[in-house]
Amino acid sequence: MSVRSPSRRAFLTGIGGVTLALPILESLRQTAYAQDATPHYSVFVRQANGVCQESNGEPEQYWPSALGPITSSSLAAEPDRAVTELADYADRMLLVKGADFAFDSNGCGHSGGGNQCLTAARVSDSPSGAYSLAEGESIDNYIARMHSQNGGEPLTLYTGPRGGYLDEVLSYRGPQDRRSAEDDPWNAYQRMVGGDGPLDRLLEGRRKSVNDLVRAQMKGLLGRSDLSKADRDKLDLHFTSVREFEKMSCYLSEDEEQAMASMLGQGTLNDNRETVAKMHMDLIAIAFACDFARTATLQIGDGNDSTEFTINGERLPSFHMISHRIYGDGDEGDPIVGAIEMHHNIDVLFLRMFRHLLEKLDGYDLLDQSVAVLTNDLSNPTHSFRDIPYVIVGQGDGTLKQGAFVDGGGVTHNKVLNTLITATGLRTASGGPIEDFGDASLDGGMMPEMLA
Repeated sequence: MSVRSPSRRAFLTGIGGVTLALPILESLRQTAYAQDATPHYSVFVRQANGVCQESNGEPEQYWPSALGPITSSSLAAEPDRAVTELADYADRMLLVKGADFAFDSNGCGHSGGGNQCLTAARVSDSPSGAYSLAEGESIDNYIARMHSQNGGEPLTLYTGPRGGYLDEVLSYRGPQDRRSAEDDPWNAYQRMVGGDGPLDRLLEGRRKSVNDLVRAQMKGLLGRSDLSKADRDKLDLHFTSVREFEKMSCYLSEDEEQAMASMLGQGTLNDNRETVAKMHMDLIAIAFACDFARTATLQIGDGNDSTEFTINGERLPSFHMISHRIYGDGDEGDPIVGAIEMHHNIDVLFLRMFRHLLEKLDGYDLLDQSVAVLTNDLSNPTHSFRDIPYVIVGQGDGTLKQGAFVDGGGVTHNKVLNTLITATGLRTASGGPIEDFGDASLDGGMMPEMLA
């Protein structure tokens, strides 16, 4: 029998490397945290280079014109604002401004912002600059290690070039322990469904249930003398549920698989950025629908995202240069005519990609019990760490306010992250909200303006 029991879960390994997550078995594991019985899912999508908020003499083009309630009609009435792209989700959306990163960068704003984005942790002194690291774990890691799905690991995805300079910035297991992200949807998909080779081999494997591929391990586990009757009943129900999940939603269509396989190795190309991001979003939705993972991150673009997006048939300059408003990655360069409007259009494009994720989650009837977040590692084109934007859709466990645009008034963003963690159904051992995520020096608690 091969039952692996790392510190946070147990799972079976079968033919072809197929893995099957097990439910929490009280005979084998105890959790230190209370959890809502209903599964809640969380996904964090990251955009780079800030958004077109009012700053440095530039007009507001991102947020609604007024704080307070938002509706589909109120958003649609302001077509010049980027968030209008999500008007259909207004009644399930929470827009949050007025939350700041607590710490300065260490020689590179992009790296410093990325390091803090999901960690609320300090930025390392060594290494420093573009190679600096976060001194704490990220929210996705915190959530995932409380659950057995996917080995207690978050689903960590990426689309962008790789040059060894400002690649992944988001997901951390702990201090200076950054997690690598998968940039090929096809590779991520094969790991999820147990494939390890060409498409025809994967399709052949689909004719068998995962239960069939781990049957020997299942028998060995059920033969353990230290399992209680309650745990045996739980496993029986789990194996039955796995087979039912496979029938419902755990695979892409063959056409989708063919399209994904054809993109292998091409995710770093400018022209594929949107396509690959949407494929990753498809995987996130399937992973949640099959309970393969409870949380995921998707980083779109590398650390200072120099993608050359094509919008309305026009190939734009580097997004990073657009965010500087000049043909240059530093402080010097000729002005880019129309850079503000270009940046606004890129904001709209990111919201449109995010809408694709919302549509997928909604298609699986998971959006309302999920927390889907679009955020940034900078606030605006001046590369500020003040007023980081959060677009949040879904109520999770009911903690979050919906249909509202709120302002935290300059709170440190660990309070936003505490609120989001609590909205996934996690509680302290005594049943209280999570209020201590992030650097220990920060004032704890949640952000009251976000609460229902």
